[in-house]
Amino acid sequence: MIVRTLALIRKEFLHILRDRRTLGVMFVMPIVQLMLMGYAATTDIEHLRTAILDGDKSPASRELVDAYRASNYFDIAFYVESEQQLEYLVDSGQVRAGLIIPAGYGQALTTGDRAQVAFVIDGSDPSVASTVFAASQSVGQAQSMRIIERTIGIDPDDMPGVQVRPRVWYNPEMKSANFMIPGIMGMILYFQSSLFTAMAIVRERELGTIEQLIVTPIKPLELIIGKVIPYVFIAFFNVLEVLAIGVFWFGVPVRGSLGLLLGLSALFLLSSLGIGIFISSVANTQQEAMLLTFLTMFPSIFLGGFFFPIEAMPDWLRVITYVIPLRYMLVIIRGIILKGVGLQILRQEVIALSIFGVVIMLLATARFRKKLE
Repeated sequence: MIVRTLALIRKEFLHILRDRRTLGVMFVMPIVQLMLMGYAATTDIEHLRTAILDGDKSPASRELVDAYRASNYFDIAFYVESEQQLEYLVDSGQVRAGLIIPAGYGQALTTGDRAQVAFVIDGSDPSVASTVFAASQSVGQAQSMRIIERTIGIDPDDMPGVQVRPRVWYNPEMKSANFMIPGIMGMILYFQSSLFTAMAIVRERELGTIEQLIVTPIKPLELIIGKVIPYVFIAFFNVLEVLAIGVFWFGVPVRGSLGLLLGLSALFLLSSLGIGIFISSVANTQQEAMLLTFLTMFPSIFLGGFFFPIEAMPDWLRVITYVIPLRYMLVIIRGIILKGVGLQILRQEVIALSIFGVVIMLLATARFRKKLE
């Protein structure tokens, strides 16, 4: 059995090495995904193009504008003379925000009255708008504290009241790459192992060589193992490749055990490989296998917590996420890499992945054997 299985594994490796296009997709695609996600799929908002409508034109108003410019959240791109000009710039997408300082702003500060300014935000993209909203308030409050300190000569920290000092754990810089890159590792594990496993088996059926394998002494289980083992190695290589680039290029910290991460990744592969085997028993062509893999991938990405937090989903949709193995793997990867947690903290996710892996693999191999018969 071992000799026959090793021969099949060698045969599959040789086929992979001969197919340069597939080989390129296997090893280049993870890097492309990493670069796109690491740079483009980010919620870090900086240098937002902003217009200024300064109706006061006083030293106080210029000081406020300088405070917004110095925050790095806002780049002052235009100075306008009317709200109509500001509206045009926002409508045309030339700016995403606008600061309106009314006449009398500086006089109100001098006399001790409350001065008000307006901050216009383009809300067509809610994710950007929410970040800009918080940044605009933060800069305004900081400027207000400086004015209070200068006016009454008392440090705001010494004034009575509640002072909140937030502390961000695990990702103090709040870099999106630190969140996205571990997620990409889980996605690569799922996508590549399920896609290439399904296509490798279906390819044998398309070429008619699977019938030749059936009449040999090779058993269905040996055929499955011989087909999937090469793609397991490739999946692990790509995960380590992405992790290395994430650490040395994007500066993602790895606070947990790399051995535990690889071990639990192998557990997750039971589910993804099982899905690939199941797809191969349904699809008749490689194109069908690819489409079916994408069909299972999209719910996993959108409902597994890769892009959007599960806590923000409706209750009925949150229930569906419990049957998606990628959900648990993302918790494991992000927990080990960012938080440095161990097996005791992740035991619920490990139990869930174990159940999913065994059930999916048993169902897939049973259907695959039936298909061969």
